[in-house]
Amino acid sequence: MSESNSSPVQELEVDENKAPATNQSDSDVIAEEISEEEFQIEDVPSADDPGSRVKKYDFDGPGFSLEEFDSLLGKYDYNFKPGDIVNGTVFALETKGAMIDIGAKTAAFMPMQEVSINRVEGLSDVLQASEIRQFFIMSEENEDGQLSLSIRRIEYQRAWERVRQLQKEDATIYSEVFATNRGGALVRVEGLRGFIPGSHISTRKAKEELVAEYLPLKFLEVDEERNRLVLSHRRALVERKMNRLEVGEVVVGAVRGIKPYGAFIDIGGVSGLLHISEISHEHIETPHSVLNVNDQMKVMIIDLDAERGRISLSTKALEPEPGDMLTDPQKVFDKAEEMAAKYKEMLLEQAEEGENPITSMEV
Repeated sequence: MSESNSSPVQELEVDENKAPATNQSDSDVIAEEISEEEFQIEDVPSADDPGSRVKKYDFDGPGFSLEEFDSLLGKYDYNFKPGDIVNGTVFALETKGAMIDIGAKTAAFMPMQEVSINRVEGLSDVLQASEIRQFFIMSEENEDGQLSLSIRRIEYQRAWERVRQLQKEDATIYSEVFATNRGGALVRVEGLRGFIPGSHISTRKAKEELVAEYLPLKFLEVDEERNRLVLSHRRALVERKMNRLEVGEVVVGAVRGIKPYGAFIDIGGVSGLLHISEISHEHIETPHSVLNVNDQMKVMIIDLDAERGRISLSTKALEPEPGDMLTDPQKVFDKAEEMAAKYKEMLLEQAEEGENPITSMEV
């Protein structure tokens, strides 16, 4: 091949101070010369960047244990303990009770017997779905993490508070007798079971005939710790009767019972005590020697004790002559009003002289 037809290879001089030549275009060179800060876009990951995907927790992995999960739930849970009163929402009524949402991990349960202090036919008599009300926590969580609730306990506490207040006010209440037993009669007051001792029932009826009757009652004992609620029908009647009676008044009564210490006289539905010492000026061994059950007689009121519900009576003060009740009781009854007038004069004189009036003997 001739030299004219060949392409001579030109030797290039390489300057060691210059960067070697590349295949970059002009635009590439210009881009490199522009500062990167002018085009920087913050935190925009590419589609292939794993950080751009939704983060998922591995609850089964070593980074998140069941204990930690339970601890996390505990941060949003309340610290419930027995005796607390909490607000809850009824969301299910079942045969044996109700399911209540109180904000715990598991729905709480209220047994049927805890729905009310009173007897109810069904849960719907007291509760409605979605109703919000207060509940009493009865116990710790069971093995399923469920708490037991009660409405009855709340009503029970409030009922005792109410009867204590009624006793403090010395109020007279009316209650229905729902049963009787050997000792007396049973009633309900504010939902609590109360007892009326037989000695505090003043009526001519047999105890069994009092069932379903409403009786006026006064409080004798209110003791929540011993669960004792004792009432008196006699006291309520005596108080009512006392409002119309006065010391020195003569009333007609009937002997209803005789004891070694005296006789109980029914005067208009209430019972007064004719103490053995108030039957006659003469000494008497036993009331049976002078009086008989069902005897009709006149007696005079010598003391009214509203606090204890006692009416004290006397025939001694009506005797024209000492011992007339033993020899001629009819004479005593015939002159009863006359002798009572003299008795009142005597009381008035004693009051003016500042002396203590005559009162009944204590049993």
